[in-house]
Amino acid sequence: MESMEVLIEPVLTEKTNEMREGENRKYVFKVDPRANKIQIMGAVKELFNVQPVACNILNVKSKPRMSRTKSGMRYGQTTPWKKAIITLKTGDKIDPVDGV
Repeated sequence: MESMEVLIEPVLTEKTNEMREGENRKYVFKVDPRANKIQIMGAVKELFNVQPVACNILNVKSKPRMSRTKSGMRYGQTTPWKKAIITLKTGDKIDPVDGV
């Protein structure tokens, strides 16, 4: 699997912004569901030229959703996805995600 295929997009929320500001910078990415920790850490190292120290992975489950339409209620679910939390070496940072 190519490095560009492993990382889909960064997750930018208030909680992830606080994680990036600490002494040990942690970045959160939406990743390919087939990727493992070694592939994710290799992709971060290759794409951003930083040294990842650790990688934590979790599968985000789908949530039930409902919408009201003219013809009645429609029920469905959101799409499940995979999240990776990357911890970088002290002093490293990823500029495209930080907005520098």
